[in-house]
Amino acid sequence: MHKDEAKGAAKDITGSIKEAAGKATGDRDLQAQGAADRVEGKVQKGVGALKDAARDVLKR
Repeated sequence: MHKDEAKGAAKDITGSIKEAAGKATGDRDLQAQGAADRVEGKVQKGVGALKDAARDVLKR
């Protein structure tokens, strides 16, 4: 697992928490920040997976 995958997963979880807190309190800004963090985390996880795949191909 690449470090970007781990950081992305953490950001995705944090975003989920922010989004849920925003929904619970009616804070649309917090909800939007959470959704943005989730998307950013998913992208970062994808980048990490791509780096791992590229590294595996180059090792062959």
